[in-house]
Amino acid sequence: MPLQNFHPAVASWFAQTFPAPTPAQVRAWPAIQSGRHALIAAPTGSGKTLAAFLAAIDELVHRGVAGTLTDETHIVYVSPLKALSNDVRINLQAPLEGIRAELAKLGAPDFEIRTFVRTGDTPQSERDAMKRRPPHIVVTTPESLYILLGSESGRAMLASTRSVIIDEIHALAPSKRGAHLALSLERLEALCGHPLTRIGLSATQKPIGDVAKFLVGARISPLPREVGGEGWARGAFGTADVQSAASPQPSPPTIKLSEEREPTCDIIDTGYTRARDLALELPPAPLSAVMSGDVWQLVYQRLAELIEAHKTTLIFVNTRRMAERLARHLSELLGKDAVTSHHGSLAREQRLAAEQKLKRGELRALVATASLELGIDIGDVDLVCQIASPRSISTFLQRVGRANHSVDGMPKGRLFPLSRDDLVECTALLDAVRRDELDTLHVERDTLDVLAQQIVAIAAEEEISVDDLHELVRGAYPFADLSRTQLQNVLDMLAGRYPSDEFAELRPRIVWDRTAGVIRGRTGVRRL
Repeated sequence: MPLQNFHPAVASWFAQTFPAPTPAQVRAWPAIQSGRHALIAAPTGSGKTLAAFLAAIDELVHRGVAGTLTDETHIVYVSPLKALSNDVRINLQAPLEGIRAELAKLGAPDFEIRTFVRTGDTPQSERDAMKRRPPHIVVTTPESLYILLGSESGRAMLASTRSVIIDEIHALAPSKRGAHLALSLERLEALCGHPLTRIGLSATQKPIGDVAKFLVGARISPLPREVGGEGWARGAFGTADVQSAASPQPSPPTIKLSEEREPTCDIIDTGYTRARDLALELPPAPLSAVMSGDVWQLVYQRLAELIEAHKTTLIFVNTRRMAERLARHLSELLGKDAVTSHHGSLAREQRLAAEQKLKRGELRALVATASLELGIDIGDVDLVCQIASPRSISTFLQRVGRANHSVDGMPKGRLFPLSRDDLVECTALLDAVRRDELDTLHVERDTLDVLAQQIVAIAAEEEISVDDLHELVRGAYPFADLSRTQLQNVLDMLAGRYPSDEFAELRPRIVWDRTAGVIRGRTGVRRL
């Protein structure tokens, strides 16, 4: 029984709400409840987020029933998008309220599990409330986590963290944002003083082992933790042996690492092959090197026909300018209130209003950039249109997966090439999808500009030895191979020792005591 290890109230709520756990949930829960690192790789609509959160919430429920649930942060959830953070907080309310009702039926003590969103959109009044009474679950973004780690109140709140959930980790790992987050995770673990249970949620990637390495990190932890009577210590990854969820193995697949030094991370990979309704949409006029205004009118008209033939359509474009332009032209054809846009440059209130209208079914179409690409609950969308090649197989699958977003739903997508070159690329993209191919993911390594920013933040908090700094930094997988010389070159720059007079106007950010082998932040560095 997949729910046998959950508190009866948690199990009862789940059984009343869902017909059965998904394969990803069945395989993930034993690993998470055992305190092991876990990477859940599954298609959109596979229940990954609930797989991670339900096990974490179950631990909080047990603490609450036992009277040991204190006002401190236990879980930090990190998502790459502010919209996804807000969406997760809203979607957590249903299970939390439902479980609370089931606890009341059982006659258990009443208690509240609190969640809080901390992003750049969070008003100051709400931030102040969070300081006064820390939430049990903090929902944030990589940038806001970095800011929290740089403030006294944020560090005090995060110091009690036990678990970290990284959603859509595949969108972070191959970028500088990912390298920045990896260092923030090492700083968070050092702040807590004990190993954190790390849970990653991802679309299936190639190679999936690299995503697991990014999640867990590469530093040997000096603080072993007992799990099921057996200790473990985190360390650098070796060769990964990943099995899919279709394997007959009775327990979740585990990465097999080197002899002594390395950790284990359970990879629950349910695969990405599924039925999809995909097709190219070509205008009746020939495509050229650049699409003419007349052909654009034909594209607008075809989009309007598709929108009218479906309940709700989500249209993805690659630029914010295109989102505004397309929304304006479609509004002229379908009505002002039928279409709107969504992208990162819009005010928070406009973005939230657009998301809520989409969920309530008040929009016929929404034109979006990557701001709605990831796992946001966007209601009953039954068609996704992609304007121009997304330049990535994974991105296309992620976006198309927004349509019929459910465990048994069939994604439906239409791809609109905008030029002859674009047509070739779109054709190759659909062919790759049919052959179940994926892009090869490359984790950003040794990004020294990211490292410099994090070092300034670390030095601003406390004096630290260069040896300890090197160990901390190398704990992040993107910096696992950082040499001492590379680190010293960065410290030289931050301390004001520049390679030429061209940089003489730059102010030093840290003080490096080479005799004592320590660094510390200069006065006022916190205000940068």
